[in-house]
Amino acid sequence: MAATTTASDGKHVSSDWFSVPELRLRDHSFTVPLDYSLDDSTSPKISVFVREVVAVLMDTVLCSGEGRTTPPVFTVLAGWTSTARNRSINTFITIFNVSIKSAAELADYLKHFRADNIVKDAEFIRKRLVPDSSPWTVLGQSYGGFCAVTYLSFAPRGLKQVLLTGGIPPIGSGCTADAVYRACFEQVALPSGGILTPRGLQLLGLSGLGSSTGFERLHYMFERVWDPILVPGAPKRISYFFLNAYERWLAYDTNPLYALMHESIYCQGASSRWSAHRIRAENESQFDAIKAVKEGRPVLFTGEMIFPWLFDEIQALRPFKDAAHLLAEKMDWPPLYDVASLNDNKVPVAAAVYYEDMYVNFKLVMETAAQIAGIRLWVTNEYMHSGLRDGGGQVLDHLLGMLNGKKPLF
Repeated sequence: MAATTTASDGKHVSSDWFSVPELRLRDHSFTVPLDYSLDDSTSPKISVFVREVVAVLMDTVLCSGEGRTTPPVFTVLAGWTSTARNRSINTFITIFNVSIKSAAELADYLKHFRADNIVKDAEFIRKRLVPDSSPWTVLGQSYGGFCAVTYLSFAPRGLKQVLLTGGIPPIGSGCTADAVYRACFEQVALPSGGILTPRGLQLLGLSGLGSSTGFERLHYMFERVWDPILVPGAPKRISYFFLNAYERWLAYDTNPLYALMHESIYCQGASSRWSAHRIRAENESQFDAIKAVKEGRPVLFTGEMIFPWLFDEIQALRPFKDAAHLLAEKMDWPPLYDVASLNDNKVPVAAAVYYEDMYVNFKLVMETAAQIAGIRLWVTNEYMHSGLRDGGGQVLDHLLGMLNGKKPLF
């Protein structure tokens, strides 16, 4: 294990430098308030993990997906790779480390794991790591882009530049989840499919239909749905390969925070009330998989959506069921965006907008972009939501070129 050094204020511990090919890295752990609205002496504390990466391109990375782990793209991202509190290895939520909390205590704890506090963590870290507390450049991929727009709203002085890839949020007041899901239910269709348990099988659209290689992975997975029959007359059985691949692809056992907090990312002063579940019910005749098979119609998959029945059907989520219902009914979510501040934005911002992005609706993105003063948009159908992973060098080169005057704005 690398040696560690503790900063003078006792809130920062860092490791010695270590190396991987072409990179030098150093790990940091910061002790930050769970609730920044409380006095520092009274707020409970959590630890946020940050990995510093030297000799690459960016300053800080706000990663995608609430609680999901995304491998850093070390070849194209750089400087400071910041792990937000909802992804930190020091505060990762698991079925084991929350078992001592009641549902109400867990819901009260989790309400602090949204973009508003992620931005406050980033500012806490920037002031301690960046020389002279200078502004830094932020790259926000997917949900990281939502966090970056929150950053622009409430702490723009900490930002030098902002790059957004597949992540411009709806910023209307109340809870915008209904508008998001109505827009997304209209566009998520698969020309062929099969049935495991109808609702559960349809969840594969989340990972299978929104990235460049997802279609192929889904196809190859379904190629092996059945065990081969080696003895004539033996019953036909779903293969262990398929069942195992299904559970690994959903990965709620290792990322329960995603299921618990996903709809809250759209909420400001209003509850989600299981928005995806309600909007799907409006389209149930289209999404009834059993009926579709009987009628010879394609089975439609769902995308980035969480449903209350997941907390009954997925074993790893069952302990979180009561807390999930409390969070779905929570009304007093604090604001995530300041439209007036965005209208008066002075920070250079460039965004890659993927025209066929399955997770971030194009129409809603353009409505928000119109509210961010000075934003420079690159609208493209060359990439899907996974553009940063699939062509990171090209995407970042284009965005940085737009900010630095080396690429045309239109």
